[in-house]
Amino acid sequence: MSDSKTDYMPTIGLEIHAELQTRSKMFCGCKNDANERNPNVHACPICMGHPGTLPVINKEAVKKVLQVGAAVSGSLADFSEFDRKNYFYPDIPKGYQISQYKFPLVAGGQLAGVAITRIHLEEDTARSAHDSGTDTDQYSLVDFNRAGVPLMELVTEPVMHSADDVMRFGRELQLLLQYLGVSEANMEKGEMRVEVNISISKNEKFGTKVEVKNINSFRAAGRAVEYEIKRQSELLDRGESVQQETRGFDESTGQTFSQRSKEDSHDYRYFPEPDLPKMKLSEISDFSLDVIRGSLLETPDQKRTRFIESYGVKTEDIEVYINNKSIADFFEKSVESLSLSGDKELAIKTLSNYVTSDIVGIIKKSEENAEVILTRIDPLRMATLIDMFGAQELSSRGVKDILGTMAKEGGDPRGIAESGNLIQKNDPEEVRKNMKEILSNNLSKVEEYKAGKESILQFFVGQGMKAAKGSGNPELIKQIFLELIKE
Repeated sequence: MSDSKTDYMPTIGLEIHAELQTRSKMFCGCKNDANERNPNVHACPICMGHPGTLPVINKEAVKKVLQVGAAVSGSLADFSEFDRKNYFYPDIPKGYQISQYKFPLVAGGQLAGVAITRIHLEEDTARSAHDSGTDTDQYSLVDFNRAGVPLMELVTEPVMHSADDVMRFGRELQLLLQYLGVSEANMEKGEMRVEVNISISKNEKFGTKVEVKNINSFRAAGRAVEYEIKRQSELLDRGESVQQETRGFDESTGQTFSQRSKEDSHDYRYFPEPDLPKMKLSEISDFSLDVIRGSLLETPDQKRTRFIESYGVKTEDIEVYINNKSIADFFEKSVESLSLSGDKELAIKTLSNYVTSDIVGIIKKSEENAEVILTRIDPLRMATLIDMFGAQELSSRGVKDILGTMAKEGGDPRGIAESGNLIQKNDPEEVRKNMKEILSNNLSKVEEYKAGKESILQFFVGQGMKAAKGSGNPELIKQIFLELIKE
């Protein structure tokens, strides 16, 4: 945990912000496109905070937060309202942020074993760019394209105790938001930001809380937690106290740094937003629990369960499908195209093995987009390939070779197999004839095998494959060898 002389218990809670996918911003009609490269293209008097302007609530943004709440089994509010969160910063155009305080849209819930305190809705800030320049030419620029973008904030209970806990929860929330279609949650683009609240203590449940803000990757969140545990432990070991403060994280050094003393809620002077109506959600049919639940797409947990129950997929394979929608879709379409005339369970298991090992391996090594490669292979052709393997027309090596060709060039697996002389020869009489000759030419090795050196079996299988010019069926060769050796 740390190099300190005393073991401390870390207690960690998260505040995670995610930009929502809506057509317009939270309180105005400007396009929701925070990634627009040209500054101040999507800005109007409302999102720039001009006096006399009136905000209007984005109904779709409210719905998306309620969907997340329903997916984590939270309690959807009957009554909710927006509040003014007062603080000054150049990227806050109004001098306050419209957020939620006493009456969030969602209370409670849990995800990945972590209890959730609340989920509420607010507006994002503008984006500041600072240019140090020279001593006489220093300035900051503000881009209002992001100002007013709908922003969901999820707050967890302080129930996590390690960097692994933090990273696991963050990744699971990101997947959930993407599966529900409420946010792309791309951390590299700032669409999802993590703030870590961490304290350590020995005898008390909570120590002094330190907040690390605006972390832009799960790995960085984990590193920030590990650094803070070490830093705070060393402070306490020296008899010093931990200061309640807000800190940043420097990815280049792996260290946190002090930014300012930590504010409490009263410092923001919250009060109900006078320019927006109160929301009686039970009076809005689109926000009823049944309607919200009925609008939900499949969640990652539901998909895990379905893949186990429907396909018998191995636990280690499931996360490949959960984290890669295009690969999961390819697998399911391939399953639909399998002939399944024989052992259905074995065919699906075989398909999954080739998808999660060979195809994923090909994609990782390639510079091409995964969708391009998967389209080239094609689910129907993949199913044909697995059917050929199941019918013992192809060896495992043959399947791998054909897959490599399909990934690069496309093509019909049977045509590729025939042109490459990869169709297995399954004529028992021909194999028996070849093996008799091989045995007679290798009598000393036959005696070694009979004396207990079972590894010699692979030698004879290899010789049988060589005699068949690579197109023999190794299982049939093995079977006939064992029959002949007893004669």
